[in-house]
Amino acid sequence: MDTGTMICGSGSIFFLVCGLLFGILKGKAAILISGFNTMPKEQRDKYDRERMSRDQRNAFFLWAAILGAGSVVAHLFSMRYAAMIAVVIWLIVFFRDVHLDEEKAFGKYRLK
Repeated sequence: MDTGTMICGSGSIFFLVCGLLFGILKGKAAILISGFNTMPKEQRDKYDRERMSRDQRNAFFLWAAILGAGSVVAHLFSMRYAAMIAVVIWLIVFFRDVHLDEEKAFGKYRLK
């Protein structure tokens, strides 16, 4: 088994488990989101935790699907570069969702 296949497969399993965790815990899992857990409790109460958890769960499942597809294609068709392409696609999707500004990261979840 190729190293890229193993890396994509293990990453896919990791993100699948994280997505399942967010799916099971629902709104309680929002505290696991980086940046949200460092806010004061009074400020955290102003955000829709259910929606945050649902969106993070969906992101984890998307990441798992991207890496899983790369792993399967690399393994079945012996395409060494399929895993690398999957990792590059995952990095693009991942960094598209990373925000250093708190308002950009959580603004769409603010309760009205």
